[in-house]
Amino acid sequence: MKTVIIYESLYGNTRRVAEELARVAREQGDVAVVAVEEAAPDVIHGADLVLIGGPTHVHGLSWKATRQTGVAGMGGDGERAPGIDAAGPGLRDWFHRVGRVDDVPAAAFDTRFDGPEALTGRASLGISRRLRHHGFAEVAAPKSFVVDKENTLIDGETARARQWAVSVLESLLADAVR
Repeated sequence: MKTVIIYESLYGNTRRVAEELARVAREQGDVAVVAVEEAAPDVIHGADLVLIGGPTHVHGLSWKATRQTGVAGMGGDGERAPGIDAAGPGLRDWFHRVGRVDDVPAAAFDTRFDGPEALTGRASLGISRRLRHHGFAEVAAPKSFVVDKENTLIDGETARARQWAVSVLESLLADAVR
C-alpha cells in the first residue's frame, strides 16, 4: 500500500501531525510525506491513500497573506520550522494545479486553536470540499488536531493523530476486502 501525506505547516504543528500519521501508515507499506511547497501535482499518482492537511488561518485554508502574517507574528523570518516558505504555495495553490483525480481514497486533516469550531474554523472542511471537487474518494470525515494559545499541539494530540490514522487505514483495508 502506498500512502501520500501532503501538508502545509507554518509553526510545525501540522507537520508533526503528518509525521505521526506516517508512523502508522508505514506499518502498511510505503509512505511519502511531502510539504506542499515541494509537492508536484503528480506526487499522488499510484497512491492507495492520500492524506492532506493544513493549518487553520482565519477560519479556513491559508492564503498567501495569512501565511506572511503568521511569519511576521514569529518575528519576521525567525524561528519557523525548516522548509516553511510563507511566500510559497499553499494547499489552495496545490489544488489549483492538481486537476481531476478519479476515486483516489483520501482524507483531510487540520490543526486549529482549541475552542468551538464556530469560533476557530476548520481548514479540513475546505480541504475536504476540494478533495470531492477534484474527484478524490473521501474515506473519513475531516479531522482536527488542536493547538494551545502558544501555538503548540496540546498534549495527547499526536496520539489522537495515530489513532485517526489507524481508523482510516482499517476502514480503507476493510473496504478493499469487501
